Amino acid sequence: MKNQVPKSLSPMEYAMKYLTARDRTVSEMENYLDEKEFGGADVDATIERLKELGLLDDARYAKRFVETRLASKPISRRHLWEQLKGHGLSDTDIDEALKEVDSEEEERNARMIAEKYARQFRSLEPEQRRERVLLRLTSRGFSYDVSRKALESALSEENEWSES
Repeated sequence: MKNQVPKSLSPMEYAMKYLTARDRTVSEMENYLDEKEFGGADVDATIERLKELGLLDDARYAKRFVETRLASKPISRRHLWEQLKGHGLSDTDIDEALKEVDSEEEERNARMIAEKYARQFRSLEPEQRRERVLLRLTSRGFSYDVSRKALESALSEENEWSES
């Protein structure tokens, strides 16, 4: 049989090993333990115990995910929502975690990206440069309006620096 469970390891032991690398969602843990072919009752009991111990907490996972993701590579609320959904989180947990990412934060993130790529594509013709920056912004999930506004802001600031 594929992934047969050695008799010496319990579902809790597998779960603890799985949690050593990083935090997990309830859905990820369920899938992992299911792959190890434990029975539904064992999986449910293990997950409930991990929740009681505070080792599985989807709301905390979502909040940390948003914080670390935005600190490492700013993206749009929409992309964050999709990534969190991919981890099996509930809409409620996702919406709660994304409360901190308001329209100001979204615009600030878009502007940071626009500034980065405006510098990177400085050697291109102006129209080609604008297209490339807009493409990068929209590929990270920002709306066209937010992307355009961020690009205009980045380019106008750049012009102010070059005129000084």
